[in-house]
Amino acid sequence: MRESQTNVRAAQTNLAGDLLLRLGRDGEGPLHERVKRALRTAIRQGRIEVGTALPPSRQLAADLGCSRWAVTEAYGQLVAEGYLEAQTGSATRVRWSNSPDADSVDRAPRPAHVARFDLAPGLPDLRAFPRRRWAEAVRAQVTTVAFSELGYPPPGGHLRLRRLLAAYLSRSRGVSASPEDVTVCTSVTDGVRRLCHVLRARGITAVGCEEPGWTRLRDVIRAAGLEPVPVRVDAGGLRTDDLAGHPGLRAVLTTPAHQFPLGTVLAPERRAALLRWAHEVDGVVLEDDYDAEFRYDRRPVAALQGMDPSRVVLFKSLSKILSPALGIGWLVAPPRWTRELHLADQTAAQPPTLDQLAFAQLLESGAYDRHLRACRKRYRDRRDALVRALAEQLPDAPVSGVAAGLHLILRMPSEVDTAAVVRAAAARSLQVADLAAYHATEDHADHGLVLGYGNLADGTVDEAVRRLREALDANR
Repeated sequence: MRESQTNVRAAQTNLAGDLLLRLGRDGEGPLHERVKRALRTAIRQGRIEVGTALPPSRQLAADLGCSRWAVTEAYGQLVAEGYLEAQTGSATRVRWSNSPDADSVDRAPRPAHVARFDLAPGLPDLRAFPRRRWAEAVRAQVTTVAFSELGYPPPGGHLRLRRLLAAYLSRSRGVSASPEDVTVCTSVTDGVRRLCHVLRARGITAVGCEEPGWTRLRDVIRAAGLEPVPVRVDAGGLRTDDLAGHPGLRAVLTTPAHQFPLGTVLAPERRAALLRWAHEVDGVVLEDDYDAEFRYDRRPVAALQGMDPSRVVLFKSLSKILSPALGIGWLVAPPRWTRELHLADQTAAQPPTLDQLAFAQLLESGAYDRHLRACRKRYRDRRDALVRALAEQLPDAPVSGVAAGLHLILRMPSEVDTAAVVRAAAARSLQVADLAAYHATEDHADHGLVLGYGNLADGTVDEAVRRLREALDANR
């Protein structure tokens, strides 16, 4: 038995690398026939999936220790038999499948459906990710970082990044913190999860959550063993007077700079009332500062944390500014909470040290501030274009929410089935979100759609709104 292992370099996606081909004995026919039989068997057994690109004939011949002609002849015969397909300028790919409902004409695997028009909230402009600057920053750290920095990072993250974050948050968000108060984590949800474990150890069993609010954070709180308690939101933000109706509650999660999803700002008198409540109950406020840098009608309000660093824990990440794919976030907590955070979860994941240092370089060089300024202008112009298009094509559906962030609310008449509109929009390759999906209770009067414009291409605004109008017309 002659066996050869193909060790194919991954020059493109879905290559048939590390494939064991059983070519048989030398006396079992011509070599090209044995290559053909081995490939056909591997395909029929499902060891090479539909759409997989086979290695170039020269490379496979070298791996098998045979002539290139034997491989090209085998490829040609399998193309004629329908097992493979070959296109000029492209790789030879597997075409055949034994799936009974598969169409043998088109075997290339397709990615999951992605809506052409993205009006869902939650993402920044992924097209604007600073690829070159990020690559240069990572490369610079790889080539210059001291070998001692390549070990396990200290609890809380790399000190250089924590120092720069403390300075940045002080000048941009009015945060009062030292580097020791900053803990680097992978996301806001990761930071909230970590703090919930500390809250639970301190005897806090519930966290007030804005109603409506970001569902993922409610899920994180529940998964940590705490009860998420709905607290109403209105035009002035979190209704702090309602906190008295929840005796025993000592923690509240809020988005004071730009409430998600209603887009309101916590009123000044309620900011003061919330901090008074935290002192009275010996509690803590969890401040999600997710998109506060993006305010278009005035300067953004300062972080609540700066008003009382002893009672507020601030959470932030790069997911709404650069990309959630980076997995970099941070929280700022009072010293007593920070010590417990590091002791309570010593195995918590951190962003890779080189990525932390690359982000630190963007902060130190001013590239991060320049990126923010460019994004702020882009989002302001895009929001203006979206509001104009909505006013022209959907004049009976008012827009609400302050001119800030990456989303707005499109109010709908009560007789409109917003869930059906979401489905009809999806059928038109348009992604939108139902406001009702962010409520934890059925007792609410909010009725509308949440439209995100962060990841919407500028040239598609009018077409996206036209498709939204069609989806609405189909469900009136």
